[in-house]
Parts: sequence; C-alpha cells; structure tokens
Amino acid sequence: MSCKEKKERNLLIFSTLACLFFAVFGITLGLWVDSLIIVFDGAYSLVSLLLSMLALLSTLYIQKAALKKQNINNLFFDQKTAFIETFVVLIKGAVIALVCLVSFFSAVQAIFTGGREVSADFGIIFGIVNVLGCLGTYRLLKNQLGRAPSAILMAESKQWLMDTVISAAVLIGFLLTSFLLMAGFTRFAPYADPFMVILASLYFVSVPLNMIKKSVKNLFLLFQDVKDKSPYPSRVSL
Repeated sequence: MSCKEKKERNLLIFSTLACLFFAVFGITLGLWVDSLIIVFDGAYSLVSLLLSMLALLSTLYIQKAALKKQNINNLFFDQKTAFIETFVVLIKGAVIALVCLVSFFSAVQAIFTGGREVSADFGIIFGIVNVLGCLGTYRLLKNQLGRAPSAILMAESKQWLMDTVISAAVLIGFLLTSFLLMAGFTRFAPYADPFMVILASLYFVSVPLNMIKKSVKNLFLLFQDVKDKSPYPSRVSL
C-alpha cells in the first residue's frame, strides 16, 4: 500500500470517527432540548457516518484490489475502480438530498403547529462546538486532498463543508431566538428553530443534486467506454 493510499484511508477513518461523535452529540442533545434543527444536524451527521463508512469500505476494497492489479487486466481494473467511486458519490448525493427533503417538510409541519420552544443557551453552546469541530475537520480534509484526490475523498470534504454550514445555521437560529426573547418578541421565538431548518434545507439541496447529476454523467461515460472498449480513467470528476 502506497503512502497516498494509507493517507486516504486514515483520513476516511478520522472522518468516520468525527461523524460518530457529532451524530451522538447532536441527536442526544436535540432530543433532550426538543430542538428540530439540532436533531437535523445530528441526523445529518448520522447519515454522514454511514456514508463515511461506505466510503471507507469502498476505498479499502479498491486498495486491496490494487495489490492484485498485476493479475488483472488494467482496463478492467480502472473501469471497476471508476464505477465504485462514482457509485459511492451517487449514493452520498441521493441520501443527503433525502435528508434535506425530509427535514424541510418536518420544519414546515412544525411551523404550522406553533413552532418549537427550545433553550437558546444550550443551542448556542452546541452551535459553537459544532461549527468549530466541523470546520476544523473540513479544513483538515481539504488541506490533505493533494493534487489528484479520489472522487470519494473529495465528496467526503464536501460532506463536511455542508455539515459546517448546517452547524452555522443552527448557531444563527439560536442567536436569533435569543435576540427575539430579549427584545420581547416571545411569540416569534418558537418559529426561529424550524425556520432555520427550512433555510438550511433549501440552501443545501443544490449540493447533493449536483453530486447526483455529475455521478450519473460519469456512469453514462463509463458504460459508454465499456461498450466502446476504450480506456477509462480510474479517477472521476466531481
């Protein structure tokens, strides 16, 4: 296993462990304080955990197959690697888009049922911890991508970028709730939480949709190249 492959594997392991921490932290605190947006953040981290595990397993499989490459047709190996990477990115995009869709309708339902009263103090602390943690993880992955990163690792960094913005939306939502309470607009405070979920969902849905679009395009090109029996690169674009 090359140094680059070890580095990619270690980054995915680190990303998986970070997702586990933020998923448990977010869902536990969100259910405790009855905050939809904190649960949304934690649910996204839980989905990220499952996707990171999928990315890690796919990378380990590709690296294991690479050790036997000398006994495999190079064209077949490159096409198989490209297909696995593209399919993993496609799954990531589809699942993240589904999370955004479910969260959007849950927030709309909350608004029509009177909103949600949550503790702004707990939310602000959660938001600060998550923003710093997710941003730090994203910057670490981004700085370690290198000149020719795999599509899986690039998708992983985008996943953390989305988590960072979600966490920022959580923090802004609770700051807004705190401001409304201090200003005496207590009747509007319960709507800040689901409102921020709606904004975050609408903002994020374009990212997974773009991942799906490019993955489908790459899969089409891959199948076309297989049909034509022409070489296909083992790294796909995002």
